[in-house]
Amino acid sequence: MKVVIFGATGMVGQGVLRECLLAPDVELVQTVGRTATGGGEAKLREVVHANFLDFSAVEERLRGFDACFFCLGVSSLGMNEADYTRITYDYTMAAARTLAKLNPGMVFTYVTGAGTDSSEKGRTMWARVKGRTENQLQTLGFKATYLFRPGAILPLHGIEPKDSRLRTLYRLTRPLWRMARAAWPNRVASTETIGLAMLGVVRRGAAKPIVDPPDIEAIARRERGQR
Repeated sequence: MKVVIFGATGMVGQGVLRECLLAPDVELVQTVGRTATGGGEAKLREVVHANFLDFSAVEERLRGFDACFFCLGVSSLGMNEADYTRITYDYTMAAARTLAKLNPGMVFTYVTGAGTDSSEKGRTMWARVKGRTENQLQTLGFKATYLFRPGAILPLHGIEPKDSRLRTLYRLTRPLWRMARAAWPNRVASTETIGLAMLGVVRRGAAKPIVDPPDIEAIARRERGQR
């Protein structure tokens, strides 16, 4: 299969990128971002693009893909709703509408988060915006759309958060995260588990479009069993 990844330099994006590069059934991995990942693998192709509200300049490089893993995101900490909406909703929808036009048979997988508000009416700003994004993505006519809602995330294999504040926090608390992962595997997902599960829904689907933490764990377990 041929896959495209948005947000491949972020923590979840790095996780799914790693699993895609390791997967023998993935023949091409293309990343789209403002900066390249710097990887030199033979099946990796990178598109550096600055304007995430308009993909017309790179449309021909977004054609012919079986799956998209949209991992681009930003913490809402310290952001107002307008700025958070531009990055979370506007960027996502601009990319998704372009991909739906060019690849109607694509499986689109979007990373949101546990607590996302599908009603779009709750008090929590980030949850409303994520909910609106989820709802609109499901109207675009992809072959399938899966909405991943991980809870806490444990980075593995040298992966670290892009945000310097989160990076410092993870470094200081890494032993606690590992213990939490061991104690509550259905609440704390590793970057490897999320990457495997995202590939899994493209290969074999999922029971429902919203993929919660227990579903992520179960799908990843299924994928490990298929190796």
